Formats: sequence, structure tokens, C-alpha cells
Amino acid sequence: MFLTGTLLNVATVLLGTTIGVLAGARVPERMQRTLTDGLGLFTLAIGAALSLRLLMDRSAPVGNDLAVLGALLGGAAIGELLRLSDRLDALGDWFQRRLARGEQPSRVSEAFVTASLVFCVGPLTILGSIQNGVTGDIQLLAVKSLLDGVAAIAFAAALGAGVYLSALTVLIVQGGIATIAWAVGGGLDPASVDAAGAVGGLILIGVALRLLDIRQVRVANLLPALLLAPIFVWIAGQVRLALAQ
Repeated sequence: MFLTGTLLNVATVLLGTTIGVLAGARVPERMQRTLTDGLGLFTLAIGAALSLRLLMDRSAPVGNDLAVLGALLGGAAIGELLRLSDRLDALGDWFQRRLARGEQPSRVSEAFVTASLVFCVGPLTILGSIQNGVTGDIQLLAVKSLLDGVAAIAFAAALGAGVYLSALTVLIVQGGIATIAWAVGGGLDPASVDAAGAVGGLILIGVALRLLDIRQVRVANLLPALLLAPIFVWIAGQVRLALAQ
């Protein structure tokens, strides 16, 4: 089934969040702040690794690094025009007003937005969902599910029950990619996936800066860059072909 991996991922996020919420109720606020700092540092390291894998790869085709930059800037412009960050924060606040008890709206929004971004912008999201949709193989998403389950424990312990809401994001994003891959029977070429992964890494660095209270980057406004990355890589390829002739 082409949604098996996504459903497994949703289940591990829900389970991890439950464990984290139960543990977080017994964790002092000072320790929760330190846990958040630890998550920020880990997210920063993961984001840097993902982005630098392409940007520092000397064997990568010429121009693909500029394609990543172009996708990031173009995505930022589109995201600002659509006010994605404001809309995502408003959605978190809407959930807060109806579901949360005693927490500040910003805390639920922070948990929802942060966990959703971390769980959905990495290359395993794209590759695993395509693999599951095309072949039914859940191996990559099974690995991602384990990682997300562990991360959900830490996020929920530090940020609270708002992490539960990120399971909806995982279901929509991964399920959507898997469904499209199942319908069309194919996937992206490796260069496009690498570019999307590099953009995802840069977005994760923005998430890390928010977690560490260094700068409140409007990371949700950068999400369109994930869709633009394959397009810009294709454009870079066409330019190389034209120059070679």
C-alpha cells in the first residue's frame, strides 16, 4: 500500500509525542529550556549537514549551487506574498484556542510549526514517500519514522502537546507526495532531490535559529523553495546544455 510508510510515520510521531508529554509534565521549566537548546543545536547540525552535502560537493554539476540559492530566494518571495508564516502561526493559535489548556498560544504554535518543519523538509520525506508510492517499499520511511518518533519525545518534553498537531502535517505532506508518486509512477532525478535536500537543510538552520532564540526566522515563508528547487536545477541543466553547444 502506497500510504503504509506515511501511516507508520504518523503513528511513531503520535507515540513519541505521548511519551514526551508524559515525561515533560515531570520536567522542570529550566530543564525544558535546556532540552530546547539541545534540540536547536541538533537541528542546526542536521541542517548544516544536509545543505553542505550539495554546496560543498565538487562533483555536483556546475550551477546547481546557484539553483539552490535561486530557489531559496524565489521561494522566500512567494512565501512572503502568500504570508505562509503568518497563516501557519494562526493555524497553531486556532488549534491552541480549541484544544490547549493553560499553555500560551505561542507555545502551541511553536511546537506545531517547529515539529512540522523538522519532520517534513528533509530528503527522507521526499525519497521515502516516492519510494513508498512507486514500489510500496517502506524501508526509508521506516528509518524516518524511528528518527521522528525519538525526536517527537524530545520536542514534546520541551515544547508540549502541540507536537501532536505535526502528525497532521506529516500525513498531508508525505501522503500527498506518495499519492502523486503512485499516480504518475515515477520520481525526481537525483540532482533535483539533492537540491531539495539542500534547501531543506537551510530551512532547518532557520528552525534551529528560532529554537536557540537567536533570530525568529520566518521559516514557513521559505517552504515554496522546496518546490522551486527541482525547477531551478532543470533550468541550470538547460543552461549548461546551451553553453556546451
